[in-house]
Amino acid sequence: MTEIRDWLNGQGIKNTRGKPMDYGSIQRILNNRRYIGEYTFRGTVSPEGIPALVTRELFDRVQARMAKNRKAPARYKAEEEYLLTTKLFCGYCGAYLCGESGVSHTGKVHRYYKCVSVKKKRTECHKKSVRKDWIEDLVVSETMKMVMDDQVIEAIVSMLMDLQDRENANLPLYEQQLREVDRAIENLLNAIQQGILTKSTKARLEELEANKEDLETRIACEKLAKPRISAEFITFWLQRFRKLDVRQESHRKMLIDTFINAIFLYDDKVVLTFNYKEGTKTITFDDLKTALAEEKISSDLDCQAAPKTALHSV
Repeated sequence: MTEIRDWLNGQGIKNTRGKPMDYGSIQRILNNRRYIGEYTFRGTVSPEGIPALVTRELFDRVQARMAKNRKAPARYKAEEEYLLTTKLFCGYCGAYLCGESGVSHTGKVHRYYKCVSVKKKRTECHKKSVRKDWIEDLVVSETMKMVMDDQVIEAIVSMLMDLQDRENANLPLYEQQLREVDRAIENLLNAIQQGILTKSTKARLEELEANKEDLETRIACEKLAKPRISAEFITFWLQRFRKLDVRQESHRKMLIDTFINAIFLYDDKVVLTFNYKEGTKTITFDDLKTALAEEKISSDLDCQAAPKTALHSV
């Protein structure tokens, strides 16, 4: 099921909600009896109610295989989420890196990301596979560094405020027109105070007041339809990510989904692109090794490829 999921995501196929395929989506497809022509309406089952897409024999074999897998030991049926799916790309050929897993002759499960081009032998790409835990830890760590940087937060807030202004072109226009009308009314009132009052003056004042009322109504409607989020609220919302516990899978996923746009992986470096202007960071593995050595921290940099022991898919 892991291979099916990764292949579908590698092809860019989405589920019914427009999101990447997950295990639930695949299981619903494999269990869907409509594929063998069964149609159910208000509790009544019609065995040949619609055209069948697969044979009953094939469908039953799939159900038997799935039932067998459910009875397998926990380490084989425990499906682990690959957090970088749809965001991790090969730096050499540009293809997705999909999640892979295998079991060595010792029974240990290994999980890693592998270039789809290498997996399918589509091109001459020779990108090495990379251990899942290592690359995900690296991405989470670098993303947290970005979140903790006040200058980066300010840049993101500025970008979002500018985006709001560009998405709502009518509101700034109406506000400018309202300021001009207010000035015209003020000038007219000053003229009246100086004794200049004619039929034309009165008609012009009534016209301006009607324009002002119309503009105020339009501005109120625009604000209701597209409420503007303040810079203070955006800053507060972004700073909440600083309190995430990156040991929790759900928090790691939230961090990656929010801030990471794409990751381009080479054999000697990784390029992270974040979801804000100029949000690109290149990390060479030599620099990372040096930094880790200075902190006396061990790493998986020297064993980033897939395990060399014999593996078989699970």
